[in-house]
Amino acid sequence: MPKAEAPTRKINYLRLSVTDRCNLRCFYCTYWQDWQKLPAGEILRYEELLRIATVAAACGIRKIRITGGEPLRRRGVVDFLHSLHQVPGVEEVCLTTNGVGLKEAAPALFAAGLRHLNLSLDTLRRDRYQKITGRDEWPAVMAGLEAAASLGFHPLKINCVVLKGLNEDELWDIALLARDHPYQVRFIELMPTVSSREWRRHFLPLAAVRRRLAVLGPGEPLIPGPTAGPARTYRFPGFQGELGFISPMSEHHCSTCNRLRLTADGKLRPCLMATSELDLKEPLRLGLPDDFLRFLFQEAAALKTARNGFPLHSSLPCRPMVSMGG
Repeated sequence: MPKAEAPTRKINYLRLSVTDRCNLRCFYCTYWQDWQKLPAGEILRYEELLRIATVAAACGIRKIRITGGEPLRRRGVVDFLHSLHQVPGVEEVCLTTNGVGLKEAAPALFAAGLRHLNLSLDTLRRDRYQKITGRDEWPAVMAGLEAAASLGFHPLKINCVVLKGLNEDELWDIALLARDHPYQVRFIELMPTVSSREWRRHFLPLAAVRRRLAVLGPGEPLIPGPTAGPARTYRFPGFQGELGFISPMSEHHCSTCNRLRLTADGKLRPCLMATSELDLKEPLRLGLPDDFLRFLFQEAAALKTARNGFPLHSSLPCRPMVSMGG
């Protein structure tokens, strides 16, 4: 078996999608009128995901984030999270959710050992939430956030995609969530994951966001941990929490990105915007040994290294965001 080229950086973070189903219809996630969900048999079973997690840990993955679609839509995800915590070598297990079902799920998630939670929230206005997501679920999301905070999830991060013409006038109010609560509020640049036209219409560089928040001062930069994602995080005087900034377009982090992605149907992607992906499902179901799966992880890491600095704005990904694990 040929030996994959060794990467020049440590790839230690895997975003693992457990489903492509979602109960929201965010316009920047996919063209929902054309989208066809995966047949159930094409989605990896939990035992297959656990085997992949074990192989990934043997390849140096230390942090696994569960994504979707909306991961809380998949039956059995709480038991899966509990099992994932037992995988040798996995040091951090995290979950990203839209929060719609979080109020009901939070106690069981906490009991399963989960502590690191990310919640997507692009607006504090109910009418705008419905416009962005296509669903009137803002009260449920806020109830889920409150439930998670009361249980003691930490870190509890709020992901806000900055959308010119839609939520830019709320950025100050959203930032103040981190003043009044021990949350990490992260502002994220819109990526051209669905439509270049929609991206140009709503893209706002985070430099403009920072200018609007300049009254807070420069902030104290926090040193990222070894498995941290791309956010630049700061603590401000009087804030219980922190603010983070993720700018994949205006200040891309390709050369330092430490993440791989696994889609719900078993495709290993070196990057969200990659045009290529490696199939893990077929070798899994053919019964090939772990050595071959490890080789595929090494190949993905080598592909990632080869793509340093590629122009994110030049192309759309080969599949919609909801099918890749956002």
